[in-house]
Amino acid sequence: EKIIPAVDLSEQISLAGLEASGTGNMKMMLNGALTIGTLDGANVEMDEEVGRDNIFIFGMTVEDVDALKGKGYNSKEFYEREPELKRVLDQIHDGYFSPEDPNLFVDIIKSLLDYNDYYMLLADYAEYIKAHERAEQLFKNPIEWTKKAVLNIAASGKFSSDRTIAQYATEIWGVTPSDKKLPAPEEGRPGTKDEGEKLESTQPHIRRHDY
Repeated sequence: EKIIPAVDLSEQISLAGLEASGTGNMKMMLNGALTIGTLDGANVEMDEEVGRDNIFIFGMTVEDVDALKGKGYNSKEFYEREPELKRVLDQIHDGYFSPEDPNLFVDIIKSLLDYNDYYMLLADYAEYIKAHERAEQLFKNPIEWTKKAVLNIAASGKFSSDRTIAQYATEIWGVTPSDKKLPAPEEGRPGTKDEGEKLESTQPHIRRHDY
């Protein structure tokens, strides 16, 4: 848990194509979490490494998103089409989950329906629910869940910072490793008056002030 808080299921659910991924998903994978996510950002590479049977992928691809936008996305169509989704959004709008302040979440509903759901959440809703149902069924089988958790840990090696920097150096920066070694603090600095002499300290002198 010094790497990242322990979780059983890591949710990485940004819209495909937004590249909204950081590194938390990889850290949780390394820590034994299974992932439920869209094909966005590092989720794509995680899916490739661990295999589709060991990750809960759902929702549209980048191509699906582009096609739906091209056709003209209308969030209210999904709202009317999915009875469960409609009921939940109506409950949120009417203050069912916030009786002390019925209007607390109205702006969320406006963003989804009145402003046409920029992140296309409603379009991915049905697939998201199905992915959660798959995760729930698997969680009831501790042996199988643990097996997939171990496979996720084993497959996380690609996300090592050593491998990442080596690839960046080759493909982006165009540099190669050097055989030169940096001297230890007690060895002195080559090419300077300190060469061959021990350095008393490599720490900068810090002036302390009382405020």
